[in-house]
Amino acid sequence: MKQVLLQLYRLVVVGVIAWLIRDVAVRQRTHGDSPIVVDEVKVFFPEAVGLRPDDSARDGLFVIGRAGGELGYVVRTQPQCRDILGYAGVTDALVVLDRDWKIVGVKIHSSEDTQDYVKNIAIDRRFLKKWNGLTWGAAADLDLAKAGIEGVSGATMTSMAIARSVKARLQMNRNEIVGRPELQVGWRDVGMLVVLALAALLAFGPSEWRHRWKRPYQVLLVVYVGFVAGDLIAMKSLAGWARSGVPWSTAPGLVLLTAAALVVPWATRKPIYCHQICPHGAAQELIWQIAGARAVRPQPDGSARAGRAPLMLPSGAVHGLEILPFGLLLLGLTVAMLAVPLDLAGLEPFAAYVVRSAGWATLTIAAVGLVASFFVPQAYCRFGCPTGALLNFVRARGASDRFSRRDGAALLLVAVAVALNWNYLPLLTWVKGVA
Repeated sequence: MKQVLLQLYRLVVVGVIAWLIRDVAVRQRTHGDSPIVVDEVKVFFPEAVGLRPDDSARDGLFVIGRAGGELGYVVRTQPQCRDILGYAGVTDALVVLDRDWKIVGVKIHSSEDTQDYVKNIAIDRRFLKKWNGLTWGAAADLDLAKAGIEGVSGATMTSMAIARSVKARLQMNRNEIVGRPELQVGWRDVGMLVVLALAALLAFGPSEWRHRWKRPYQVLLVVYVGFVAGDLIAMKSLAGWARSGVPWSTAPGLVLLTAAALVVPWATRKPIYCHQICPHGAAQELIWQIAGARAVRPQPDGSARAGRAPLMLPSGAVHGLEILPFGLLLLGLTVAMLAVPLDLAGLEPFAAYVVRSAGWATLTIAAVGLVASFFVPQAYCRFGCPTGALLNFVRARGASDRFSRRDGAALLLVAVAVALNWNYLPLLTWVKGVA
């Protein structure tokens, strides 16, 4: 029972961190730097008591009533329409819709424009009601001139910027109301299913079969999974999925691969992705097997024979290097939650296999990891891979499994994620100022 509870704890840790990243990403998109408050929509829904972020591509908020039901929806024009300027800046307008997706009103949330102009628009009895009764799609297709939407006297540029922003903002996301993309299965998805099947045979099949086909299979991984398909699990993709959603429809093969990489070691103790699928791990092992350092090893009977001898690192260096993957996970968590302008692909070597688009950072990390594997088996896997550290965290250890340093470190990551989630707005403002 202790082992079961420990494994459930690890699964919950990963789920909680993913949820916290998703929650803060949705609030960043819907609230921005100036959060909408429920009092702003009470003029349209007097019984409103709260706002719940929508995690779809609409990037709005559901208006919640006292009984917990959805009364309507509100979406803002900024920051998506920040290029539509009035007389002296942008204006953030709220478009409020009822449960039938019909507009019940438009309201000014904030503005960088001349305040006298903004006040003239706010007190105008007709301008902000021009969209009332229109559906989301109808407002997105509205011809402003034919609809008689003209600038407010004394604030023409500012009011027309609002009108164009409302139209542009609704055009961006109207298709999301209809539905999500249909499932698309391509050759890469089929190829990944084949790779998963072969990986399962190597992980769970007869040992004789594994030893016979291991090296040819590793070559296949490097060539096909690495250079041809380029579908690898990485911090970049995991953070992106946590923030924006899992691409079930457009990349089902990669989603299935990621699910297997998490679930199989969690349930069976077999690190199937790191040992049987990752092309960078396969490349390191091939290098060590083929060109690893050789030395004369003493045998128990007093004889000696040639064999591969890894470079012996000082224990202090080993302990220090083993902390590096956790540090990279902590950095990746911070980047994912605060939308720091740092490309996580540059912290890992996996994007290097997509040679045409690989940056110098990822190419350098890939090269250093491969060179290191000449002297230390699986050097990058042991001392540099944050994705591997995550997958290794969820892996079961059997009857001897106990709450360890990695479980304590994971709890620390949860604490950091909670702190960033609660305080994201001032931290995000600071990050933007630094950037």
